[in-house]
Amino acid sequence: MNDKKILVVEDDKDLISLIKFNLKSEGFNVLLSPNGEDGLFTAKEEKPDLILLDWMLPILSGIEVLQRLKNNKDTKSIPVIFITAKGEENDKIRGLNSGADDYIVKPFSTKELIARIKANLRRGKLIPDDKIVCSDIEIDLVSKRVKRQNKIIHLGPIEFRLLHYLCKNQGRVFSRDQLLDNVWGNDVYVEQRTVDVHIRRLRKALNINNLPNIIRTIRSEGYSVEST
Repeated sequence: MNDKKILVVEDDKDLISLIKFNLKSEGFNVLLSPNGEDGLFTAKEEKPDLILLDWMLPILSGIEVLQRLKNNKDTKSIPVIFITAKGEENDKIRGLNSGADDYIVKPFSTKELIARIKANLRRGKLIPDDKIVCSDIEIDLVSKRVKRQNKIIHLGPIEFRLLHYLCKNQGRVFSRDQLLDNVWGNDVYVEQRTVDVHIRRLRKALNINNLPNIIRTIRSEGYSVEST
């Protein structure tokens, strides 16, 4: 029996029923909130293991709820998956940049939703506030040190930020433009091929003693770090 608590913050009654039924079928404990204000209160009181958060909500929008959750020390580490009809790339980027751990667009299959929930719960186990564990790599966000199989890996500032961003979003594929915006910053002009150069440097640094390459190249799509 699964003891994980999932908070669903959603105002569509039909969708609530569907999600609740499928989550309970997987053994999850399900908490429900019909608006942003109640969702924020329930998250603080119940400390769920994961939150499914609609964007368009009464009283407080999903973005407002997300920002408040991530600015609160008691709730900032709870994984949040946006469930929304807003499927434009700019909306996705805004949601992810606001602190969402994942993003799923309506309509979606319940199988995909369950898979995303389980993937984010697995990642959540490995991410304390000051460290990220990614396969056999450990990133210390305080000392800015990277270790692989307990050996220190020396990285430049860009390679460190690139690894941090990819590992923070394990399993997600990012285009070169997305990496430029999120690692270099959208107010800095850098050519796309610069991303490839730094990915090569990062791989060379990480692949000590012929260890497996954890950074995948997805043809015509971009780059991703293997999820664990």
